[in-house]
Amino acid sequence: MSTLTTPWSTKNKVGLGLAIFYGITNIPSFLVPTGDGEDGPPLAILIVCSVLGVVAAVGGIVAWRQRSRPAARLTAASIIVITLTSLPAFFVDVPAEIKAISALGVVLTVVIVVLMFSASKRPATQTEIRS
Repeated sequence: MSTLTTPWSTKNKVGLGLAIFYGITNIPSFLVPTGDGEDGPPLAILIVCSVLGVVAAVGGIVAWRQRSRPAARLTAASIIVITLTSLPAFFVDVPAEIKAISALGVVLTVVIVVLMFSASKRPATQTEIRS
């Protein structure tokens, strides 16, 4: 049986590398819980972001090494959900620094997803899979 695989372009690799980095930076989120009376996300959200950070990092590595589009989609979905958890910061009374960090995360996520899924100019190659 043969399958069609598309090699990752440089843009795709940059996007995957940024996605892996973004996932890794979210892993320790649960280690810094929001204290009582402080502004910030609840512990449950921090744990979800940590788990999704692991999923994004592992998915990105698998996507890179095996040229797996489904793994790249899982990675993108993970970082998108991580970013969605920061959106309430725009609608509540929190310091401007937190809003700026949230905005940076939104922009970074958009850039990562666009780079990960930008079309390759190289033609697809056919590879042989033996079961």
